[in-house]
Amino acid sequence: MAPPTQAPSAADASVSRPRGLASEEARARLARDGPNELPVAPPPSRARQLAAQLFHFFAVLLWAAGALAVLGGMPSLGAAIFVVIAVNGLFAFVQEHRAEHAAEALRRLLPRRATVLRDGRARAIDAAELVVGDVVRLSAGDRVTADLRLLERVGLGIDASAMSGESGAVYPDVGDVVHGGTFVIGGEAYGEVIATGPRTRLAGIATMTRRGRHLPTPLARELARLVRTIAAIALGVGLALLLIAIAVGLPFRDGFLFAIGVTVALVPEGLLPTVTLSLALGARRMAARHALVRRLEAVETLGSTTFICTDKTGTLTQNRMAVVVAWTPSGEARIDGDGYAPSATIECAPEVRAPLEELARCAARCSTGHAVERDGEWVAEGDPLEAALFVLARRAGIDVEADATRSPTTRKWPFDPHRRRMSLQAGAELLVMGAPDAVLDLCREGADAAHERVEAFGDAGLRVLAIAKRARRPDEGAAAAEVERDLELLGVVGLEDPPRAEAARAIAACRSAGIRVAMITGDHPATARAIAAEVGLLVETGWVIQGKDLPADEAILGATLDRDGMVLCRVSPEDKLRVAKALQARGHVVAMTGDGVNDGPALRQADIGVAMGRGGTDVAREAADLVLLDDDFATIVDAVAQGRATFANLQRVLVYHLTDNVAELAPFVVWALSAGRVPLALSVLQVLSIDLLTDQLPALALGAEPPAKDALDKPPIGRHLVDRAVLTRALLVLGPTEALLELAAFVTVLVLARVPPWGSEASAHALASASGAAFTAIVAGQMANAFASRRGLPAPPSGLLWGAMAFAVLALLTLLGVTRVASVFGHAPPTLPGALVALLAAPAVLVADRAFRDLSRRGGAVPRRS
Repeated sequence: MAPPTQAPSAADASVSRPRGLASEEARARLARDGPNELPVAPPPSRARQLAAQLFHFFAVLLWAAGALAVLGGMPSLGAAIFVVIAVNGLFAFVQEHRAEHAAEALRRLLPRRATVLRDGRARAIDAAELVVGDVVRLSAGDRVTADLRLLERVGLGIDASAMSGESGAVYPDVGDVVHGGTFVIGGEAYGEVIATGPRTRLAGIATMTRRGRHLPTPLARELARLVRTIAAIALGVGLALLLIAIAVGLPFRDGFLFAIGVTVALVPEGLLPTVTLSLALGARRMAARHALVRRLEAVETLGSTTFICTDKTGTLTQNRMAVVVAWTPSGEARIDGDGYAPSATIECAPEVRAPLEELARCAARCSTGHAVERDGEWVAEGDPLEAALFVLARRAGIDVEADATRSPTTRKWPFDPHRRRMSLQAGAELLVMGAPDAVLDLCREGADAAHERVEAFGDAGLRVLAIAKRARRPDEGAAAAEVERDLELLGVVGLEDPPRAEAARAIAACRSAGIRVAMITGDHPATARAIAAEVGLLVETGWVIQGKDLPADEAILGATLDRDGMVLCRVSPEDKLRVAKALQARGHVVAMTGDGVNDGPALRQADIGVAMGRGGTDVAREAADLVLLDDDFATIVDAVAQGRATFANLQRVLVYHLTDNVAELAPFVVWALSAGRVPLALSVLQVLSIDLLTDQLPALALGAEPPAKDALDKPPIGRHLVDRAVLTRALLVLGPTEALLELAAFVTVLVLARVPPWGSEASAHALASASGAAFTAIVAGQMANAFASRRGLPAPPSGLLWGAMAFAVLALLTLLGVTRVASVFGHAPPTLPGALVALLAAPAVLVADRAFRDLSRRGGAVPRRS
């Protein structure tokens, strides 16, 4: 940006509002120049994406194993490994494509908006409809959506760090260019669009950085670490088996066969794409419930949330403001109207009418919002609070536009969260509006009576504003603090913002889920207390604390706030950041809502930053992990439930994969411990076929399970996917159970054939039949594992899971029953006793799982979810 960084001066408030383009001209320019959209980077070619899935680390490991098998004289084994690589690669490729498609669909749900002047009136449009020559209004929190040349500015501060890389605000002058992609962090301005879409500076930078590499998410790093660990174990065990084989005198070829078998059995090459797709499905389900996930790993983190810090306005309330009462020094008026409709009944004494009209006129002049009629219904355009003040003026018979023409605004001091008021110079008058405690003390008289009414309005749950004026033109260049004094109090207004009907239910659901909730608002303490009590948030253990009374020490602050039902009022953005840090220091996973320009640091600090999709600023949405498309607190609770479901699904997938690996590894371990005296129960080809049958479609089905109805009836879940519960259940309970029945089925066939299982006298047919029994045991055990993983879910198994089970059964019958196919894999149909023992793997897994869960619940060591 052209000008150097400097503090804003009070003289930057000269205002002469432009009119903007005519609608017809704007449509013509849009047709000529195209939409205001950045050039879309061409997606990677499908061939490159497929190649990436076929030649990543684990695939290369398998390619090398297959090539060595072919060179070692085992072409059938090599071909089988290559088939596994191809199938897994195609499966991962399809899942990646589906995840990308889902992510793109989510991005389209939140189009960028811009406020422009068309035909002399302000209106909100999709930023893609901006054209050169449009006049755009910028307010604090907006994202600049095109390159603009400033026509006027009032205390305008720009965060250009995304463009320049330099931190700190810059303060451009009239005539300077502000570029698309920057953010307004303070003040207001009007600017004329000079470049859109591919002609902006941002488009040039985007083209240069398009090849940038995305950093892996914490979840991806955790999973990659797990997979690397398993791969290292696989290589280590494989090498150990090779050395044992040589030591006991087996040919190198046989030892090498065993080593390859272990490596292939333990490499979980299909795990990461399955997890990615599960996250994408969770994000899509959240979007259907009006919660837009901006970062996929937030789906998993949401399930661990233990503390929600929520705004009041628009989140717990409807954000449909209406002035229902107004007090002036001459008396009080009651306003009864329908929403934002201009007609209403005003009940007041005759002597109150004129002061009410003056109050309404000045309040509307301090506002930029208004109301418009759409499809027969009056709705707010702009900030709902300011729209309500505009409607009050209309109901009082004030022509706001005519008043602005007679007495135009010449200077303005915008609202900021520290002063908690705003001022403007209109003709010879200075008009001031803001929080009562920020305005009343600046007035000459009437403050004591006004304070009484403010308390009464707050106790009734109303939001209260004070309006005052000063009938003298301030000195040129004077700062706000110099002119906002010696004011005439016009009165206070009470605005009703009814609580959302579902807010009480959602807060109760949080308590059932073990999640603590605190309200954080800038409102008056009485208003905050009344709303918190009405929605059931304020409980006996909760307190109402003002921001100025919060302890300075972080440890004391955390101890003070670490209770359910806290209400923090008159809180600054800096206080919200301190609150997030203090609660995190006490071990909480914090979800923090915010909609203002200064809420960005708190949203980034929180484990889950939640921004408002309707009423929030672009700055807040950019900093957030989750955007509420309906601004509704209940949507956060629904998102937490989906987050818990996704977290549990991911753990089901992990348990499923790890259990299978234990069962596949067991025959090789037994062979090694017996120094080769016990024949292998499984061949490498059988291991590969099991991977294709049990590690793909069922895992995908488990990763797509919907939330359980009682997802919020349990305490918050842990923060790590790979925890002690997962490892214990897979490696010490289900895996050994499958392995035990697998080996039992193998031994049963050999013993009944009068062949000692530790000898080499078994016939080829007996060994093939015994191996078929072991193979059957693993497939049956994994089918039961899939259903055991669903235990606790009230919904019946999905069609995808039933389909996966049907495919597994069909594949099992084909591989064992078709002689030519069975001969390739080196097994045969098991004998009846062997088959019965093998099929016992299914109930054995279910019983072991039930026993483990019961013991875990009694011991309190493991949650019930997975």
